[in-house]
Amino acid sequence: MLGLEKKDFQLLLVVAGLTLLAPFILNPFPESSGMAQFNAGYPDLMQRFVIFGIFAIGFNILFGLTGYLSFGHAAFLGIGSYGAIWMMKLISLNVIPAIFMAIIVAGIFALAVGFITLRRSGIYFSILTLAFAQMSYALAYSVLTPITGGETGLQIKSSDSPLFSNLEEGEIGRANLFGMDMRASFELNIGDWLFTFNAGYYIAAIAMLASFYLAIRIFRSPFGMMLRAIKSNQTRMSYTGLNPRPHTLAAFVISGMYAGLAGGLMVAMDTQVGPERMFWTASGEVVLMTILGGVGTLIGPVLGAGAIKYMENILSKINKDVLHEWFAFLPDGLEDLLVTIIYPFIGKGWHLTLGILFMLVVIYLPGGLVEGGQRIARALRGKKANDEDGPKASTEPAE
Repeated sequence: MLGLEKKDFQLLLVVAGLTLLAPFILNPFPESSGMAQFNAGYPDLMQRFVIFGIFAIGFNILFGLTGYLSFGHAAFLGIGSYGAIWMMKLISLNVIPAIFMAIIVAGIFALAVGFITLRRSGIYFSILTLAFAQMSYALAYSVLTPITGGETGLQIKSSDSPLFSNLEEGEIGRANLFGMDMRASFELNIGDWLFTFNAGYYIAAIAMLASFYLAIRIFRSPFGMMLRAIKSNQTRMSYTGLNPRPHTLAAFVISGMYAGLAGGLMVAMDTQVGPERMFWTASGEVVLMTILGGVGTLIGPVLGAGAIKYMENILSKINKDVLHEWFAFLPDGLEDLLVTIIYPFIGKGWHLTLGILFMLVVIYLPGGLVEGGQRIARALRGKKANDEDGPKASTEPAE
């Protein structure tokens, strides 16, 4: 189906199902429950899950397949965002042209950056990409302020009059898809549960599924095999008469275009762009997402992006008052002790929890969350097989 092998098609169906049912899956607790704090099924966060999933999928095509670690991928995210916002300010408030402009601008910039940085490999390549990202950030922050808005960034204003729009004088335009507002939502109440279905989320989700499908095709293609050969032994590949540079440059540009798509979708969901999207911490974040989920795997980067964004938006909101509510049934002394122990790992200290999780994954699960899931599945299959075989399984000699 769709040119995919059975296993890959099943994986695509699983991802599509999870994406479609996300409003239900991410809201497991009723609104009146104290555990509702952990619900993540609201539009802004769901949009971030899929948008940063696209960003991480694209980064994984470069890092996971070729082994080239870029520390400056946020530059393409920012460049794509600026391209999208200017398309919306000047041409149309329809998100489709803006998204295509973001992809094109990011791809052209990635071609220029890759042509220079891919002359080196290893840590030298990583530092070069970081340098380009920081230069881009500095230009956006201070030098190119008429184009980028400087520190305050850009947003759609009442003075903007896109070419293809019917705005009244003084009206602030809104991002739309052929007239459908990106913020349009439908709420479904079932008992104490509240589920929100947002138009912007599902548009971003469709883009993520298309990106995921394309990534599968790249991974399974001869081009993907060439990229794996580059990662395995680039010198040996050169000895066979094959030039690795065009392939690495193509992977770099494709990865940059994925980042541009993510940047364009961010503008479509929230029509505001600032230079902070190009800062080095944003580049480091996508590296963490990919490693945490599983480098070189298909679904790993999406899982890693979801895990980090969940911690950033859910754990960071838990404060001492919430902890005291949770442990109010305990004696005062024990309650205060537990709050004192747990508080450094939540709220503003959620980065500490992320750091510990990242270290544990790197040390014990080099394949990321995907490897963890595979180990659990193997353990369950082994236990099931033992239960079915009964006592005879333990009496058979080992081979």
